[in-house]
Formats: sequence, structure tokens, C-alpha cells
Amino acid sequence: MDAAISVENINQAAGLIDPVFRDSPQFVCEPISERLDVETLLKVEFVNPIRSFKGRGADYLVQRLGEDAAGGLVCASAGNFGQGMAYACRKAGRKITVFASRAANSLKIERMRALGAEVVLEGEDFDAAKDAAKHRASVSGARYIEDGLLGPISEGAGTIAVELGRLENPLDAIFVPLGNGALVNGIGAWLKHASARTRVIAVCSSEAPAMERSWREGRPISAPAGTIADGIAVRVPVAEALEIMRQTVDEVMLVSDAEILETMRMLFSLAGLAVEPAGAAGMAAIAQRRGEWAGRRVATPLCGSNLTAEQLHDWL
Repeated sequence: MDAAISVENINQAAGLIDPVFRDSPQFVCEPISERLDVETLLKVEFVNPIRSFKGRGADYLVQRLGEDAAGGLVCASAGNFGQGMAYACRKAGRKITVFASRAANSLKIERMRALGAEVVLEGEDFDAAKDAAKHRASVSGARYIEDGLLGPISEGAGTIAVELGRLENPLDAIFVPLGNGALVNGIGAWLKHASARTRVIAVCSSEAPAMERSWREGRPISAPAGTIADGIAVRVPVAEALEIMRQTVDEVMLVSDAEILETMRMLFSLAGLAVEPAGAAGMAAIAQRRGEWAGRRVATPLCGSNLTAEQLHDWL
């Protein structure tokens, strides 16, 4: 199993993944559209048991692995992918160990454990936790799973685009938060097949610019990842995901953490949605580029809503 993404598999995944993750709400938010003068469609990906889109790819991956997962799985996560893997593995009767950094979101850690994962806290950031996960897999015999590297994870995420394709009017653009690349590669692979006119724009935090710099330079470039948007706080890019992005993504751009916070508050006040920072990055990009996209039809997936009580108080 490699990083390749197939539109046939995305179509298959749209009918196979757990129904709790499928057919998420999608609607034009009129108050936001009026404020920005951009017809803005929100794809709400957190009305599910793990409050994020990650269940789509995790569930499809575990189904595809079948008996190859019988010896147990190991992964690293900032929290949402780990929840998706924990949910899918619990359903399939598989053992999962998730490595997270010592600075990881406490709510996400609690939820991973509640879903049956063994959670190990190691390292100061996500990429350090990933190194520890790889080491555990090498000495334990469990299978290491890397988000952004395996095709089925992207194919599961690509079902978001399948659902957007059922809209009556096509999209001019979609703005997608960019972490390790699984989400934008899945969405982009489907749209390049089914709606080539739709521009696919990936969005990083300017406080974690490794993926944007790597895209621009055409090679993996590590960079500090000090953003509040933990779900897209990539310090060390996945080279295979970057290569696939050459075929799936039209542009990569940056938004600041300040813009993300402002957007989170706008989503809360105008749409009644409490969105975590990484999940709001795409919406922040639409707000930043509203002059360019005025009068046109765009969309963004709101990828997660795992906020602690303290974060809700401080940010919203």
C-alpha cells in the first residue's frame, strides 16, 4: 500500500466508510457571504463522534488493511487523526497506539483514550512524536501508519469532494487547510477528475510554513511550527504528499494565526460554529482573498471542533 490516490477508490470509499462520517452538512452561509461579498459554502466536518473529518480516511484505511492490521497499528497524531484511527480500530477489533507530543491538546488526548487507543506522550511537537511512533513500530512489529503517506487516507478524505459534487452549481474554488496533505490531495484528486474548473487552494499557517515553502521550492523544506493551529503544525513535510500535490493543488498560500483567530470568531458569531484553528484556516484564506473572489462561489471544509474549555473561553 503506497501513497497513490485513485478516483475509483474515492468513489468506492464514498459508499463504504462509516455513515457517521458521510454526508456532512454543506450550505451557503448567507451572513458570511454578505460580509465578504463572496458566495461562501461551508462543509461542516465535525458533526460526528470525533468532531473532525479524520474519521473518513481512517475508517477507509482500516477497512482496506483488513487482516494486515491484525498485529496492531501505531501512528502519530496531533489528536484528530488519532481519534479517527481509534474509532476505526475499535470498530474493527484492532489494537492502536497513538503517539502525541507532550504539548498536545488535552481534550484530544482524553478522547483518543476514551475510544480505546493507547496514547503515549513523547517529544515537544508532532514531528518528534512521529519519530517516536516509528521507533515503537520498528521494535514491536506493529504496522506504522503515517497520515499523508498512505493513499487510502487521502481517498477517504476525498469523499468530501464527492459530496460537494452533488451541489447544483459548481464551485469556482475550494480553500483547504494543509497539514500533511492527505485532505487536500484527496479533495484535489477528485476535483481534477470531476470538476476541473474548480481551483484547489491549500492553506498553511504563516507560523508553520514548511508545506508552503516546500511547495514553492519543489522540495521538502523543514521549518518551525509554532502555530496555534495544531492540526496543520507540520515541521517536517511528507515528501510523497508534496509530490502528489503537483497534480492535485493549484496554489498554496499562508494565513496568520491572527487571521485564523479572527475567522474563528466570525464563524462563531455569524454561523454559530465553534471551529478549531486548523479547521478555520481555509475560511481565513477566503476572508484574506475576498477582493479577488468577490461575487464568485467558493467552499471550505471546516475540519474540526476539538476545543478545550479554556480555548473556547480564550479564543471565542
